[in-house]
Amino acid sequence: MGKPFPSSLELKAILFDVDGTITDSDPLHFQAFKEIFQQAGFNNGEPMTKEYFLKQISGKLNSVIAAEHFPLLDEPARAKITEEKEARFRSLAKEHTAEIPGLSRFVEWIKQRGLRRAAVSNSPRDNVEQVISALGLDDFFELVVIGNECERPKPFPDPYLKALQHFGVSAQQALVFEDSPAGTKAGAAAEIAVVGLTTGHPKAALLAAGASLIIEDYNDATLWAKLQRELGESEQEEQVSPGLLVQGPPDLLQLERTDPKQEVVQGIPVAQPEPPLQSSTT
Repeated sequence: MGKPFPSSLELKAILFDVDGTITDSDPLHFQAFKEIFQQAGFNNGEPMTKEYFLKQISGKLNSVIAAEHFPLLDEPARAKITEEKEARFRSLAKEHTAEIPGLSRFVEWIKQRGLRRAAVSNSPRDNVEQVISALGLDDFFELVVIGNECERPKPFPDPYLKALQHFGVSAQQALVFEDSPAGTKAGAAAEIAVVGLTTGHPKAALLAAGASLIIEDYNDATLWAKLQRELGESEQEEQVSPGLLVQGPPDLLQLERTDPKQEVVQGIPVAQPEPPLQSSTT
């Protein structure tokens, strides 16, 4: 059973995992692991399967992955394999980084409410910073927490506890967004409510790991209905700031950019006619 959502008066911070949570990068990681591990002779050179990647690799720290898969190699040799894997991932990511659907919409929602925000990941810092930059989120994230820079990485709670400590907020004042069982366990162990995205892992696995809510992406009506219900959002219409109208049915908010001089009809800006020119006399 997941932790309860914070109330509207309690919510202060949103903490995001990166791979599979703000971008669907798991297919790129899978491709990189498959290529580099095959070259290194893992499984007698047989290609890694997607099922194996999801069960045995996704969400884990590189040092742990290398130790489990190459126990006979020394630490420098293991590090060389994982460094080659990450270099291959960054090469693939340059061409194929895209946001999870609806992320920009949710980012705007967070910014309008002045919530603190952090990226919390087990991936190497170079990878995380490349993804954040590619998505245009450098100015959005106030903090980046890396698993191997903490005493213990995910699935231990340390990375999320570090983010809470940095912002000076309690677990009951935050929400975590994760896509892997390991990351979900970390958030739940930190006593934070976790929203699980099914970008790479099934709903059952995320719920078993302690997720409080499961969504497909950031356009999921379930997410917006939950935010409205738990955080006291208006059911029909809320003016957030000049030029940004939040309007729609209670289970799905629609963000529409509007001009202050335009009228909005059913969420669609309608230009108003210009006043007639006044003739001048001398």
